[in-house]
Amino acid sequence: MIKKEVTVINRVGLHARPASKIVQIASQAKAHLWIVKDGERVNGKSILGVMMLAAERGSKIILEANGEDEATLIQRLVDLFQNKFYED
Repeated sequence: MIKKEVTVINRVGLHARPASKIVQIASQAKAHLWIVKDGERVNGKSILGVMMLAAERGSKIILEANGEDEATLIQRLVDLFQNKFYED
């Protein structure tokens, strides 16, 4: 299992569009993805779960991946966060 903390740096946080991008990347992977914010842990392949976190700009979240392609999945998601979900 790989865990990586990331900060939400895009302007509007994890609203519908960024959540769908996370789920799209996670769904392409064989690894399981969990996202944790303030002790709440949700399935990273569920758009409703990701949106329920209500992570706004500045929020710190933990990405947890477990499976054969976990490293690739985490790296793709870290890139997505660092590039502000390609929205700004």
